[in-house]
Amino acid sequence: MAFETKQGKWRGSVGGIVDAPINKVWTIVSQTKKLPEWMPMVERCTDLAGDEGVPGYIRLVSGFMFPQENGERSWIKERLISMDSSSHSYDYKMEASNVGLDGSVNSLKLIDYGDDSTLVSWSFATDPVEGASEDSIIDYLGFLYKSCINRIDSAIQKV
Repeated sequence: MAFETKQGKWRGSVGGIVDAPINKVWTIVSQTKKLPEWMPMVERCTDLAGDEGVPGYIRLVSGFMFPQENGERSWIKERLISMDSSSHSYDYKMEASNVGLDGSVNSLKLIDYGDDSTLVSWSFATDPVEGASEDSIIDYLGFLYKSCINRIDSAIQKV
């Protein structure tokens, strides 16, 4: 995992290899309805506005991704900034949430790694979070996104 501070943003990235061809991985990671299959603690992902896969599309993700002091489910309203099926990549911006990461941008890119395997690269940039340390936020997001990458294999097996 790599991280850096640049222009006031906290940035990090994680990656991992999935033992499946890039097109199979893309089928899982590019569809909102499949999000709970490979994102730990996501219970639901709901379309709010626009068309999936088209910039401007908005979805609501809810579950226990980020622990809340009151025990409530966390929720994040995300807007698709870009999606490019030919390069197997997309960017989402967290528009609103109850997790303190509003304005964060998450980018996912797949790279054909040969031998029917795929490198999943996930990067993120967030504004500093008041009351939290940069290292703790970067470490937690890195852990969360790495656990997502690790679950893609099992999601593909269910297809």
